[in-house]
Amino acid sequence: MSPEALPLSRRSFLRTGSAAAAGLSLGITAAGCGFTSAAPAAQETSDEPIEMKIDGDLVYFNWADFVDPAIFAGFEKEYGVKVVQSNFDSMEGMAAKLNAGNRYDIIFPTAKWAQRLTEGHRLRRIDHSRLRNADAVLAHYDYFADPWYDPGSRYTLPFTMYKTGIGWRKDKIGDDLSGSWDDLWAPRAKGRVFVLDDRDEVLGMAALKLGLDISTTDPDGLGEITGTLRSLRPHLRGFSSDSYNNLLTGNAVMTQAWSGDMAAMLNQAEDPSVFGFQTAREGAPVNSDCYAIPSDAPHPGTAMLFIDYMLRPENVRKNIEYIGYPMPVHGTEDTYAALVEPFPECLVSSDDLKDDLYFRNGDAQGERARDAAWTRVKAG
Repeated sequence: MSPEALPLSRRSFLRTGSAAAAGLSLGITAAGCGFTSAAPAAQETSDEPIEMKIDGDLVYFNWADFVDPAIFAGFEKEYGVKVVQSNFDSMEGMAAKLNAGNRYDIIFPTAKWAQRLTEGHRLRRIDHSRLRNADAVLAHYDYFADPWYDPGSRYTLPFTMYKTGIGWRKDKIGDDLSGSWDDLWAPRAKGRVFVLDDRDEVLGMAALKLGLDISTTDPDGLGEITGTLRSLRPHLRGFSSDSYNNLLTGNAVMTQAWSGDMAAMLNQAEDPSVFGFQTAREGAPVNSDCYAIPSDAPHPGTAMLFIDYMLRPENVRKNIEYIGYPMPVHGTEDTYAALVEPFPECLVSSDDLKDDLYFRNGDAQGERARDAAWTRVKAG
């Protein structure tokens, strides 16, 4: 398959730089960890069990190209509904749409944003007993039975897992990287390096390199981080989250990348042996996306049916092969293992989900400090 024919990266539209300030002003409460309050009626009903029934078409809001179209088609056929799709380009963009009053039935926040949503009373409770396939997650993945961002998984269920590392072209710069974040500074890659266009990922990478907390809001620590990243600027070709296509086309010889994008790319490349992926010995950020139902969802019953449909093992297997990301549903592990067997560096399991390697929410002042640091990094 030619590079021109390949689909975009699963998160190729991610652009948090300009959206960050907007997302913070729209979405963070005085405590810095939540969304602006939902309507009183939505808050009053947020803990009432949702009946699993068709109550309208599914209004779906997610990253672009993160569910196999065949799965949507199967859901529409089985339940006689339409899936009305919208996509966001960042978590801040998702927050802005929610706070502007846009209503969706199913959304897919990352862990720290799921915490903000729950603390802002913006999600409906998901009654596990009503989902036929919930036990395939909660009875087999202890981490997700009681995650830090949603105690008891009352308001979310996990969708995907991933980690962040470095992808590179072996045919351009060799295969003997050191296994450190320092490799982004390698002279042989100078001028052809990309980092993700993502505040937390870039600040977090530098924090790990320096031995700091991945989500630090300490002014001195952020000063060290911005200084370190300033030294990287001469090596960069740019900030881009389309690691998938940047590597395939040769636009990049090295890039910060998400493991799932790399797994998908390597499985579609004509010659995967020319590419490599590594996680750094200083630490690899980890994350997970979640299923969540907004408190003002117009069709929550359809959303519950969709979550249960997505959790069917046959659909999970199909989606893993499509997106390259593992989905923590028991009975599908072999599908993901087979997918990444040729590329073991991309492997992610629940054992990798260390709490201290997740990006965490700071208070409002801390988030503003991280925004300011990111602005300085982007400005050079």
